[in-house]
Amino acid sequence: MSTQLLIPFAAASAPECQALLSGLALPNLPNLQALLPRLAEQPADRDDDHSLSPPHERALARALGLPVADGGIPWAAAQSDAPTAPQAWFSLCHYQVATGQVNLLPGAQLGLDAADSRALFDAFAPLCAEDGITLRWDSATEWHASGEPLRGIACASLDRVSGRQVGDWMPPSPANPTGARLLQRLQSEAQMLFYSHPVHDARAAQGQLAVNGFWVHGAGALDAAPTLQAPPAMPDGLRQAALRGDWPAWTTAWQALDRTDIAALLAAAQRGESVTLTLCGERHARTWTTAPASAFARLGRSIKSLFGTAPIGDTLKDL
Repeated sequence: MSTQLLIPFAAASAPECQALLSGLALPNLPNLQALLPRLAEQPADRDDDHSLSPPHERALARALGLPVADGGIPWAAAQSDAPTAPQAWFSLCHYQVATGQVNLLPGAQLGLDAADSRALFDAFAPLCAEDGITLRWDSATEWHASGEPLRGIACASLDRVSGRQVGDWMPPSPANPTGARLLQRLQSEAQMLFYSHPVHDARAAQGQLAVNGFWVHGAGALDAAPTLQAPPAMPDGLRQAALRGDWPAWTTAWQALDRTDIAALLAAAQRGESVTLTLCGERHARTWTTAPASAFARLGRSIKSLFGTAPIGDTLKDL
């Protein structure tokens, strides 16, 4: 039996989170502290916090058997019946204009219901069709797009840009500059269309933020239909709190995670089962797994117990 646990946003780059990791408010996480010395660390996935795909998405893609490229991960194609066709996700959002910058709030934070989303979809889909992009309504905040203009488009993950300045996350697409310009034009057309739509007036009357655009992510095509592997367990509490910038909730989520998923993983390791733990920040993904209990491994554990293990805060700061 193998138990795999992948934890997104085990740490974040925000100064408020880094202060917690320094021990100001981070809980002790006793089960995590007990688990790591029992496991052998594998080669880390190291990058910087400006890569288009965050570490947890890269780790998930590799676990599933999907390609990870500089231009992003083709999530839309991987979840499609026609994976060799270029596809992407169009995620509705609110572009918040401030002095000298534009920040993005994802659709999940806008309270958009299915009826309003479908109304916006019905108005916008014909414009996309004129440019060779077929839209399919999938959920209130996420629409599926397919068509040749999406081939070779480089785009950042929605998790990268949520709550941040969008100008930092709009890379050039040298493989398809024409498609990139087309998407920029569609962004402008969506903004004008959504602002003049009755949905906008109804939301404004209720004091809700405007839906004034969409973010393109998960773009690409696969060479062939993938044979996907079983995904690891991936709890979402830390991620949700981090994307909201709610660091007290993030701390509480870590405490809950240590009492539940981490405790279960520790118990499995103590029973001699094969376990894998991947902790992801915004730069790196670090993985630990069970290793054969050779004499060398036992010696290493003895040395660790003699000198103690690194504080959990130090481990999490290196993510």
